[in-house]
Amino acid sequence: MSRGLRKFVLTAHVVFTVSWLGAVLVFLVLAISGITSKDILLIRSDYLAMELIARFVIVPLSFAPLITGPILSLGTPWGLFRHYWILVKLVITILCTGIMQLHMQPINHLADIAIQVGVFSDDLYKMQVQMVIASSAALIALIITTVLAVYKPRGMTTYGWRKQYEERITSSEIDT
Repeated sequence: MSRGLRKFVLTAHVVFTVSWLGAVLVFLVLAISGITSKDILLIRSDYLAMELIARFVIVPLSFAPLITGPILSLGTPWGLFRHYWILVKLVITILCTGIMQLHMQPINHLADIAIQVGVFSDDLYKMQVQMVIASSAALIALIITTVLAVYKPRGMTTYGWRKQYEERITSSEIDT
């Protein structure tokens, strides 16, 4: 991968992941407001905004790193399967994206209730708590992926060790 293309993909990857993290943070703030507020208009607005943010911001942003991340790792010496921290980031991203898809149903349900009824009964409290817990967990997971990307902890996979050995052998053969 050329230097310019690598920088472009890296920039896109950073923008998508940081934006995703920010959108989840906003979602969490709205979820907390929706469960703690006594103002019914604010609660209704919270759940309507959460549905819009989830559908049009969080879901698309959750898929973007699944494209840019592997392209970036395959286009650099880090590789996709050479280091554990890259695999952990990939697994966390896949899990967060999948779980987000599952949570769209309760998010849509809360938004529908906000439009139609406007009053949240006690039986919806569990679903409201679920939104706070899920968005908190997603925020923590995205912070972990960010920390892994910055610190790049040591630890090569078996595949990584083998590739490194093969590269050393190949380079020593070229030198002789």
